[in-house]
Amino acid sequence: MNPEEINDVRNRMPGEEDTTKVVSFFKILGDSTRMKILFALKEREMCVGDIADLLDMTKSAVSHQLAVMRNMHQVRSRREGKNIYYSLDDQHIVDIIEEALIHMTHSDE
Repeated sequence: MNPEEINDVRNRMPGEEDTTKVVSFFKILGDSTRMKILFALKEREMCVGDIADLLDMTKSAVSHQLAVMRNMHQVRSRREGKNIYYSLDDQHIVDIIEEALIHMTHSDE
């Protein structure tokens, strides 16, 4: 590549702060427990107790994982009476999960 092409690529790359944010986002996804929670929430909104039952975990452990994911804008919550229900933050999270699954099953073909 010539210097102009290298500079063009350099200018199109995200800055250090954005790169760090993306790395942090994927670190959160790099945990099998959190991925299972995301898979469950992809199917439907759930409360902590339901997720804990589904994954055979304590409510405390699920709450901790949800807090981590909420801080990274992967899940959101809403209160209904005494219960707090969690769902995926937005369609981007669904898309990321679905694309990862497609990629992994595609490589098996």
